[in-house]
Amino acid sequence: MKLRRLSSLADAESGEAGLGNGSLALAGGTEVVPLLRDGLLAADTLVDVRGVLPREITPYDGGVRIGAGTTLTELEHADTAARVPDALREACRLSASPQIRNMGTIAGNLLQATRCWYWRLGHDCWLAGGEKCLARDGRSDEHAVFGNSRCASAHPSDPAAALLALGATVRTSRRDLPIADLYRLPTDDDRTVTALEPGELILEIDVPRPAASTYLKAMDRKRYAFALVGVAAVRSGESDEVGEDVRVALAGVAPVPWLVESHNGDAVGFGDATPLPGSAYKIELAQALIRRAKDAISETV
Repeated sequence: MKLRRLSSLADAESGEAGLGNGSLALAGGTEVVPLLRDGLLAADTLVDVRGVLPREITPYDGGVRIGAGTTLTELEHADTAARVPDALREACRLSASPQIRNMGTIAGNLLQATRCWYWRLGHDCWLAGGEKCLARDGRSDEHAVFGNSRCASAHPSDPAAALLALGATVRTSRRDLPIADLYRLPTDDDRTVTALEPGELILEIDVPRPAASTYLKAMDRKRYAFALVGVAAVRSGESDEVGEDVRVALAGVAPVPWLVESHNGDAVGFGDATPLPGSAYKIELAQALIRRAKDAISETV
């Protein structure tokens, strides 16, 4: 395997760099390297993009712009003047161990692969190209309760749920898109969960500034575990009472980050939940965390 280092973003689209043509972008390495080691990814060339990815946290009137190469630790400990929303700051803090947060970038975190053990351990599950999701007849206590008609894997990113609730926008090397459109449920024709094209890089994330926000997470141990359920709640209005201006998004409950409440009707709550026998407890857990999260943002003025 070859390793190349980009000298400019323009080179990302060049034939020499070859992104999307048998090559993979490499930044923090906390996601790509384990997947390569376990044979879940393959590449002829790794393209080191650390030197060219934006890595700043820049506040502006109404929000904050975050470079894709910014680490989770940098977001967690950003100066208060940067005004990183509390939901995103807390989601980064709860994401992983300090060692991984020090290396892992925000863009890499958004593009994490599922931790579903059937896929990770090389079983012939639907996501790996097989005929059916093995969680339907097997152990499913860490699996999805929404959007799971084909695959019941759960998306592992805490910051992705926070950014979805915050209504963030992603700027890539080719376009701008709402973070909700960065993700897609897998289909028989395309079993990926993001809308990124081969070779397309996330460069920056624009995050509107909320009036209040929070992120709560239930894990099977106190620290450094993936979410059984993560809840991001965001209040965008100036009122100190929680009303129609609240958005709530969840981690760990669907193959992609999942919006359950919004003021403009683009979420349907729990009405479309289809839990498996082992994951049904996540509904009650999510609803309890949502109540706590709403209380928290209603008390924040």
